[in-house]
Amino acid sequence: MGKRGLGGRRARGLLLLGMACVAGLARAEGRDGGVAEGGPDTYAQLELFARVLSYVENNYVDEVDRGALIHGALRGMVDTLDPHTVYMPPEVFRELKADSAGEFGGLGLELARKEESLVVVTPLDDSPAARAGVKPGDVLVSIDGESTQGMDVSRAAQRLRGRPGEKVRLGLMRQGFAEPREFQLVRDIIRVAALEGRLFGRIGHVRIRNFHERTDAQLQRTLERLRAEAGGAGLAGLVLDLRNNPGGLLDQAVAVADRFLAGGLTVVTTRGRGSKPQAVYRSRERDTEPPYPLVVLVNAGSASASEIVAGALQDHRRAVVMGAQTFGKGSVQTLIELQDGSGLKLTVSRYYTPSGRSIQELGITPDFALGEGKGGTRERDLRRHFPGEPEAGAHSMPTDSGPPPGLRPSPVSDAVEDPELKAALEYLQGR
Repeated sequence: MGKRGLGGRRARGLLLLGMACVAGLARAEGRDGGVAEGGPDTYAQLELFARVLSYVENNYVDEVDRGALIHGALRGMVDTLDPHTVYMPPEVFRELKADSAGEFGGLGLELARKEESLVVVTPLDDSPAARAGVKPGDVLVSIDGESTQGMDVSRAAQRLRGRPGEKVRLGLMRQGFAEPREFQLVRDIIRVAALEGRLFGRIGHVRIRNFHERTDAQLQRTLERLRAEAGGAGLAGLVLDLRNNPGGLLDQAVAVADRFLAGGLTVVTTRGRGSKPQAVYRSRERDTEPPYPLVVLVNAGSASASEIVAGALQDHRRAVVMGAQTFGKGSVQTLIELQDGSGLKLTVSRYYTPSGRSIQELGITPDFALGEGKGGTRERDLRRHFPGEPEAGAHSMPTDSGPPPGLRPSPVSDAVEDPELKAALEYLQGR
């Protein structure tokens, strides 16, 4: 799918699987303009809108900015929909596109809206937010002294971005705090490294932080490097770490899952209005990794594209999934670039794992529960989220509480302080 011009105007639609204010992009088709399925009632309502706009412009006590009024009206319109449908003014839309390139100036915070509050989903690793001690679940109550009450995620993200070296004051409320505390951070260039890899004996550990434009290519290079370091026998196993990965590009999620699946298998299906299948994404024969044992690590911060990968590998029994219940974002957004440079991120479909499981609100249930499964913000906590589809979750895999049997400690894993990674390594060593 690609771009096309309509009526002399160019528009772009981009498929999004990101969780909060940082989202990913993939090509699709969209339109900017026109009234869909217009009828007498629609035009009467548009006339009502124009009349109110005229009254405000001509009679409000102070001069008003028509552009600001229109942008505000558009934000209010989409605010009645699900939490992932957002209207973005031109400056916010430009920043969203910059996210997909994996580099921007800011603090490194993933935010989501919970009830009437903005909460931290996760601080990016080695970011100003992480270094300052910001924690998942913190409530962001103010930015530079301005209350975030009623502030949407895109506006907050815009306020957090800026020139590297500038100071930003965040008011944060946390369980155990008697009152909000002020944290002073300094903006930095946030380079969102897609992944990192290292070797434990002959077992690889690859942590994928997000799914941006170069994730699959970086994964291929990292696996080749780990194979070379492991020597002639190659990798004996791999831990694919998707913890705190908020999602990103749909095509990159499909490509990553494809690397571990034989050709011709379903990776993910999307369904739009009326539950009709919209697209089926399948694996290809080429560039498939050897069938070494594979563990996928997930937690409450694993969302959307991460859930696609974990769900596909679990359904095809290619990997054992360990950790905590995932975030539960099972919807797909199309990002449409409008003629004035603004953007509309519109939810257009839900996605399903190969066995037909809907992940919306439910998340991926790990095969073995590790760590703290409770707490943290998930899709079900977000205002106006879509309800899950229990009947589509009937294929959920059973979860065994606690670590899997047959763990085999070794000097390599004994030195690992991360308990979930340690359990995954000992499981693979036992294989």
